[in-house]
Amino acid sequence: MTRYFATCARGLEPVLASELDSLGARAVEPGRGGVTFQGPPALLYRACLWLRTAVRVLRPVHEFDVHNSDELYDAVRSINWADWMTPDQTLAVDCNVRDSALTHSQYAARRVKDAICDQFRERVGRRPSVDPDQPMIGLNLHVSKNHAVLSLDSSWSSLHKRGYRPIQTIAPLNEALAAGLLLRAKWDKNTPLVDPMCGSGTFCVEGAWIALNRPPGLTRKWFAFQGWPDFDRALWNAIRDDARAAVLKELPAPICGSDVRSDAISLAQMNARAAGVGHLLNLQKLELRDARPPSGGLGTLICNPPYGERIGEEEELIPLYARIGAAAKEFWPGWRLLVFTSNTMLAKKIRLKVVHKEPFFNGSLECFLWEFLTS
Repeated sequence: MTRYFATCARGLEPVLASELDSLGARAVEPGRGGVTFQGPPALLYRACLWLRTAVRVLRPVHEFDVHNSDELYDAVRSINWADWMTPDQTLAVDCNVRDSALTHSQYAARRVKDAICDQFRERVGRRPSVDPDQPMIGLNLHVSKNHAVLSLDSSWSSLHKRGYRPIQTIAPLNEALAAGLLLRAKWDKNTPLVDPMCGSGTFCVEGAWIALNRPPGLTRKWFAFQGWPDFDRALWNAIRDDARAAVLKELPAPICGSDVRSDAISLAQMNARAAGVGHLLNLQKLELRDARPPSGGLGTLICNPPYGERIGEEEELIPLYARIGAAAKEFWPGWRLLVFTSNTMLAKKIRLKVVHKEPFFNGSLECFLWEFLTS
């Protein structure tokens, strides 16, 4: 069994742990900003393919204490890198440091790279090249309180990048966070889902993929683990083929999105088509007060309105939050109303009974998922 660490947005650790349990992971232990687990290579492949809330899945190679760049260089050079790669493979190092004597992440990353390349040059007379975009071997160095963990990064490009949203909009909702909020809220995929302020359509697309049993990594062209020396191509192909065969063709209940801005709806429709669900979603330009429940029974109304910190001033957003509550009460009685925002003052302007609220981080910003009673 190999030990791994899957990272996620803070607040999503219980959701990620549940996902890993469902995949058959062993020794699942949620921590701060991620979950430790164990399993064979097949589990790693399924994790990269299926995890909706993970950002990265890391395979630790070496842990050590470090107080300066020379100690870092020596510790990395002590590893037999021939066990992990060849000089003909490309390399890249990502680094983050916190509360440590090492303070410059880019310099620390360069010292890791130098230690590896110097070892190969000394032993075989040539060194790996660097490819920061799509390395065959991607490494992650995490240093916190002078303790370092050097890991292989199984995807290199973040797992939240599904490939359907090439254009980043103002104050975007991260795909992994959107999926995580739906999972944490225990949305029943057999009931309707509506986002009346859908923006680029992230909640709708992620909801559709959940409902269709479609893995978020299914159409990804490359994972960094494909460059590892123990990569089993036949096993990976079989796992991916099984997942593709299990994808449903129709949604069990309607998923709808609307927005007052026509450019937002155009972008949402483009993203939905890129995600392969454009023909299944109902996306249209509508004022918030004009949106109405689809057929299919009671469901979940969810939105990520502006917070005030990023897009507009607080006072200007009070009427918007008041309209959310008024519209939900008048036109969506019996539905669950979920609102994701960092602004407690604005959330209270919805003026509906609060069922539950739970903290999550959208980047560095602490937010809450509020659930309100609409009737």
